[in-house]
Amino acid sequence: MADLKYWLWLTSRKGLGAVGALTVLDHFTTPERAFFGGKGDYEDLPLPPFAKSSLLDKSLDEPNRILGDCDRLGLRIMTFQDAAYPQRLRQIADPPAVLYIKGKEFRFDEEVAIGVVGMRKCTASGRKWAEKLGFELAERGALVVSGIAEGIDSCAITGALRGGGPVVSLLAGGVDRIFPKESRWLYEDVAAMGALISEYPPGTPHKGDHFNPRNRILSGLCLGVLAVECEPQGGTMLTVNHALDQGREVYALPIGMNEQCARGTNRLIHDQKARLVESAKDILEDFVELFPAKLAGTAPLSREAAKARLSGGKDELREAPVRAERPAGNQPPQRELVPRSQQKSRFTDDQLDILTAAADQALTADEIVEKTQIPMRRALSALTMLQVDGAVEERPGRRFYALVELEN
Repeated sequence: MADLKYWLWLTSRKGLGAVGALTVLDHFTTPERAFFGGKGDYEDLPLPPFAKSSLLDKSLDEPNRILGDCDRLGLRIMTFQDAAYPQRLRQIADPPAVLYIKGKEFRFDEEVAIGVVGMRKCTASGRKWAEKLGFELAERGALVVSGIAEGIDSCAITGALRGGGPVVSLLAGGVDRIFPKESRWLYEDVAAMGALISEYPPGTPHKGDHFNPRNRILSGLCLGVLAVECEPQGGTMLTVNHALDQGREVYALPIGMNEQCARGTNRLIHDQKARLVESAKDILEDFVELFPAKLAGTAPLSREAAKARLSGGKDELREAPVRAERPAGNQPPQRELVPRSQQKSRFTDDQLDILTAAADQALTADEIVEKTQIPMRRALSALTMLQVDGAVEERPGRRFYALVELEN
């Protein structure tokens, strides 16, 4: 990836936000080109005046500070144009242009990532269920994704760790800022066994208006979201609404009708916006066919081992469940010849340009953008649809190869 300082310059512009940063990127293709633009170059951007003015500030002091902090703290920076950036996240309406990561590197598109969310001020029963479901999901091969606040989030993460998880926590501030302070030990475990992720640079405090933007990343990385306890309004329901808007599966745990904390989850089930679940199996059965190597080969623990982990037994805490190896991929099928008469009706102009560029060799997303001059965001969207159509195959190294041949 080109110089990160221009990405950090773009994402630190006041008033721009995720949508504004990608709007600039669509216009200029790269942050570096945007950086060297002038006032006249910004006039046609569909941005408010104060956001355009922020682009005139060419100081690199803040990007250099962030780079220094990331180096000192051992953080990785992932940008929207990186090959490793999750396709799931690219497809949401407002994907983050930059992510800061502490811990392991995950290929989210290959993970059965399930978000578990709920109230901070939860019941004892809710805490027990969150830990149990987090444990079951991790033990059976899923990647548990949550926040890290007290209540349902921290219980789900704790259960997943005891289930041999890795886990991922999405934060509403810098990954170096522990919030709440009571979760310090959990931060350390998540960083060691999984990853802490934020779109906010190190040093950023956790603010109230950061949580809803954080929630759309949490749901965007996942295949589905499970609500354990929530009220009709609040952070949990905001995450659920993001999941619904993003086309993710939504699940809810039923609780007694007289419980205040059950009003949101029970309403989701009543309105058929969420499926009722009683165990992790109810969730994972939806994804076994898509991820057979991740889920079908998972060996459940014995009752004694499961009891030991849930009770915090030291010998069982870090023991990973046995999973089947992913089967080797098959050879790609013979390329289909698409007649000229069918090309315009089957593919968009962007898709046709990509198929032409990737006809003779597998290319990375960056190489496709360079060869076609299609803005990265459009190119990635076209690649996704081509993969869905079976016209493009992703090969090792995040390289894309055309499976169809266009008739000249």
